[in-house]
Order: sequence, then structure tokens, then C-alpha cells
Amino acid sequence: MDEVMYVPVPIVENFMMDVFQALGVPEEDARICTDVLITSDLRGIESHGIGRLKYYYDRIKAGVQFTQTHFEVVKETETTALVDGHHGMGHVIAYRAMRLAMEKARRYGLGAVAVRNSTHFGIAGYYPLMAAAEGMIGLTVTNARPAVAPTFSTEPMLGTNPIAFAAPTDLPYPFCFDAATPITQRGKIEVLARAEKPVPEGWVIDEHGHPLTDPEQILRDLGAAKAALLPLGGAGEEMGGHKGYGLGVMVEILSSALSGGVFMKDLLGFAPDGSRRPYMLGHFFLAIDIAHFIPLEEFRRITGAILRALQNARKAPGHDRIYVAGEKEYEKEKEVRQRGIPINPNLRRDLRTVREELRIEGYEAYF
Repeated sequence: MDEVMYVPVPIVENFMMDVFQALGVPEEDARICTDVLITSDLRGIESHGIGRLKYYYDRIKAGVQFTQTHFEVVKETETTALVDGHHGMGHVIAYRAMRLAMEKARRYGLGAVAVRNSTHFGIAGYYPLMAAAEGMIGLTVTNARPAVAPTFSTEPMLGTNPIAFAAPTDLPYPFCFDAATPITQRGKIEVLARAEKPVPEGWVIDEHGHPLTDPEQILRDLGAAKAALLPLGGAGEEMGGHKGYGLGVMVEILSSALSGGVFMKDLLGFAPDGSRRPYMLGHFFLAIDIAHFIPLEEFRRITGAILRALQNARKAPGHDRIYVAGEKEYEKEKEVRQRGIPINPNLRRDLRTVREELRIEGYEAYF
């Protein structure tokens, strides 16, 4: 894949805006969707940036995701809210839900919002970063369509169910942990498929428990429930696979039970008669206003001291640097803004299809 083109960030950003609006997403909502996706690319998370644009395009065209977002607050107290997203744009639903949690936290110290009937919302880390930017701690989790086998099983039952946490620091970047609860997630396998590279052994198993490494086969078999991602820690309990499994279940409970939504196999996007339907995802958002506990600057100082102590720990042989969550992404953003966003031939082909079908002009040199 030596034909990778690096496209300037503003070009990619404008293209995504044009696509979302051409599909019928209102301008303000299109801006939110675009910002979530471009943030992913800037942070080096290629699986959830412009590489996911056609994914949303296909779902909107299939009628299982709606461009007009109806954000309904079903139940509300001073510190909590239950929201129904009515299958609108997941990025918009999540943005508004985290904003609502932050507003409650600003007044009462804590704000928690549970969401049902949503759709894929991009990188989970975007939303706790919203809180960190305003002097708060943020936590976001979401369920997803089944892809992960429970420990001692080969059947995909849980989604990739990420956990994202962010907090402000006195470093140039916030602490931001954002990770799926299996070893990998479907988006990374899609990236490997576009790059025509194999999947490392130990990430995915077939229905007999044997490892799979062909990304195209894995994507087909995941769709047919003949393959499963392994939880963090891998197969069995010896390396802690039960811990990743347990974290995935925790996310499922917060995302579905707390919102009164559906879970696991009901998130596959198919009705009992086999017809396609919205995915009905659930999310959970928590915001904590630090100033209700200690002065924000004191929190920043202590958190920064924790991170610096970790960075300065004794290095393992062959390594001269220790990172904390959010540090690599901070450095990656500077690189991407200067060099551009990588677009390989297979991704370019997908984006060209979108551009031509929507009759969007002005990007022929790139897509």
C-alpha cells in the first residue's frame, strides 16, 4: 500500500461536512459529526475518522439511521437524565447528552445521563474530553453490536463496549484513556483490511476456537457470527481474559439496563423477520465538576504530578520513554495537522463512491 495520499486536514473536514449535509443532516449537527470524526483522525485513530464516513453513509441510505436527530429527555432530576435518541445521529445525541451531564455537574457537582435508541457515535474519548476542557472529569461508555466472546465461549455476545475517561492536568494535554474492552475492535480490522495487512494471531477466533488472521474473512465471519473478538487478556483466564470480559459486561449494564434499552444480540440491526432495523445502541455519560471537591488548579497539579511520576519511572531495557494516556494523541495531532490525513487507495475508492453518488464537486483531486 505505497500509494497512500496525505490530504490536508481542512480538505477532509470540509468534505465530511459536505457529505453529511448532502445526506440531509442539519448544518449544526453536521458540524458536530464532522468534529467527532476529524478529532479521531487528528488523534491517530484511523478506524473512526474519515474511514468511517461511508459506514454512516450506508446506514443512512439503508434507512436504519436518521439524519434528523430528535433528542428526547424522557426523565430528569437535578443530577440525572434519561434520553431517547430515536435513532438519530449518534454523534449529535452523545454530544448533547454529555453537554447535559456537564450542565448538571456545574450546578450540583455530578451529572449522569443514560441514553437509549442511539446509533454509532464515533470515538468514545471525544465526550469525556469535552468535560476535561471545562475543568471536569468525564466518563463515557457505550454498547455495540455483538462481536466479543465471553471467556470460555466462541460465540460473539458482547459488543466492543469501550470505556473512555478524561481529566484535566497541568500538562499541555489532558489525561484521556479510551479503549475497547476486547483486545481490538472491528474498526481496526477494517483498517487492516483496507491496508491489505493480516490481523495478529490471538485477536480473533473462529467458532471452533481457532485463531483467524485474514481481515476480510474475519469481517465476513463476524457478520455471520462465525468469528469472535477475544476480550482484553485473551482466551481463558491465565492472562486475565475474564477481566476484559467483566469490563465488557459492566459497560453493557450501564448502557442498556440503566436506560431500559435493548442489549447484546438485539443490537444486531435485524428484526425477528430478518429485515434491517436501527441498531438501538445505549450510552452512559458521567461528568464530575472538580471544583465541588477541591480547587481545580490543585487537582490539575496533583494529576500532573501523578502522570510525571509515571513518565519518569525506571525504563525497561530497550525503551527510553514511558507514555501516559493522551500523550501520544497530543503529539500525533501536531504531526497530522502538518502532514495531512492518510488516505489509502481502498479508502479513496470508498470516498469517491460517496462523492459521485451525492454529486459533490470540488474534491476530485483527492477522492
